[in-house]
Amino acid sequence: MSDATTWDCLANWTEAEREWWWMGPFGGGVPGLVRRIRRILDVSQRGLAQILDVSQSVVARWETGRTSPRVAVLERMLRLAGVEVTLRDADTGKEVRPMRADGARKHGGSRFPAHTDLRATGWWVPKALLCMTSVDYFVQRDLSREARDPYIAYRTSSRHKRVERAIYGTPDDHPAVHQLAAEAEHLDELREAWRPVPRAA
Repeated sequence: MSDATTWDCLANWTEAEREWWWMGPFGGGVPGLVRRIRRILDVSQRGLAQILDVSQSVVARWETGRTSPRVAVLERMLRLAGVEVTLRDADTGKEVRPMRADGARKHGGSRFPAHTDLRATGWWVPKALLCMTSVDYFVQRDLSREARDPYIAYRTSSRHKRVERAIYGTPDDHPAVHQLAAEAEHLDELREAWRPVPRAA
């Protein structure tokens, strides 16, 4: 029997509080996710704090929404609970996956901007040789072809991107280097096919 003097009793709630109660359940957000993980692991706030090597007050702040765990910590909690999070597009319902880890990178090792569409335009040649037709240009181009090191280009202008996406479509990820190398080889084949055949003497 519930105590009619406690807040938990519906008799003491306002009309707005009753309406809110019957509308539920509501998504718990990050605080609810942390609580769900604790329930799966069957541990207290202190127990989860010991597993993650943080203080109990940190876990309490996560559950009250005053702060949120870092993504790396949240991923670790999900692994511990044996839970996998799936992202879905709100409009189509299709699964949205993270961008691939083996996507093409610049020569310095940094990644290309995530919002750009990468394409191969040939084989990599240093900028100083791009506008030249010297022996050095062709030597470097052949070395890049042997190393399967394509020249990767992209547009940052929104207008140019719209035109390219209208022609080639919108890729959902950055391709890997070997895919761009195959694209550069295909361009070589097309150029070879279009090269005029020399006339016989």
